[in-house]
Amino acid sequence: MNILLMLLPISLLLLGVAVAAFAWAVRKGQFDDLDTPALDILDDASEQKPPPAQPGQGDAG
Repeated sequence: MNILLMLLPISLLLLGVAVAAFAWAVRKGQFDDLDTPALDILDDASEQKPPPAQPGQGDAG
């Protein structure tokens, strides 16, 4: 019975942390655009990567 006196406050504390984390994620805009990331993987167009830097270019010495 004594274990319930310890587990109840711990569970309420964890619940509070979970609610705070969810509220933080909503405020920071984590759930604003749920469709675009799922469709990005289906995009066949490959992105152009910049060419690798040549040695000696942009060096000051």
